[in-house]
Amino acid sequence: MTFQWTAVASFLYGEIAVLLILCIPFVSPLRWRKIFRFQLWSKISPYWNKAFLSIIVVLIVLFLDAIREVRKYSSSPTIDKGAALPSSSYDHIHMKLFRSQRNLYISGFSLFLWLVLRRVISLINQLASVMDDNDALQTQVEKINETGKKHMEDNDELKKILDSNKVGKNEKAIKAENEKLKKEIEDGKGELKRLSEALSKSQTEVIALNKQSEGLTREYDRLLTEHEKLQNIKEEEHDKKEL
Repeated sequence: MTFQWTAVASFLYGEIAVLLILCIPFVSPLRWRKIFRFQLWSKISPYWNKAFLSIIVVLIVLFLDAIREVRKYSSSPTIDKGAALPSSSYDHIHMKLFRSQRNLYISGFSLFLWLVLRRVISLINQLASVMDDNDALQTQVEKINETGKKHMEDNDELKKILDSNKVGKNEKAIKAENEKLKKEIEDGKGELKRLSEALSKSQTEVIALNKQSEGLTREYDRLLTEHEKLQNIKEEEHDKKEL
């Protein structure tokens, strides 16, 4: 394996390791976002998009080169067993074909996992933002509930005062205060309803993001299994050819 394909294979193994780490269930998206906001990442972030696109271009070039090599050795006339060629030449061509197919799988999976890694990181950040909004909405709902209870208690006290003091100079002021409190209670109920709807919407978004993340994880596991099967098949064919 040449230096460039060794580097691509190492890059593929690194992608697999990072994706497995990101899929650890007991690390919350909020914790990952804190990690992504370290000072080191803040310095690297301005160059992230350029590096991402550059790596995609390099992987695409290597992928196309691997396709060219596969087509080159697949269409070689020496592949025909009926050709009157030494067995060593035939084995050499098949070895080249096997290596080019291996390089094709390595570059293809590296390109795919690089895109998946970018998507997973963006989904983690989005999920962390939704969780923050959800916590903020819950805090506001609790505060509004406490305010509503307090106003209800004040309203009950004012009713008791009105019942005990049917006639008095402060009757009009007490009624005005009662109406004011009723209005505040109605406003609080409306705000509570609005925040409850926003909370329900945020919870729905969290569930959707979780399902999308689980779908990406299942797809990644399926592709990794297929890659291992194809790798094993190619290695068995290579071993048979050597025998």
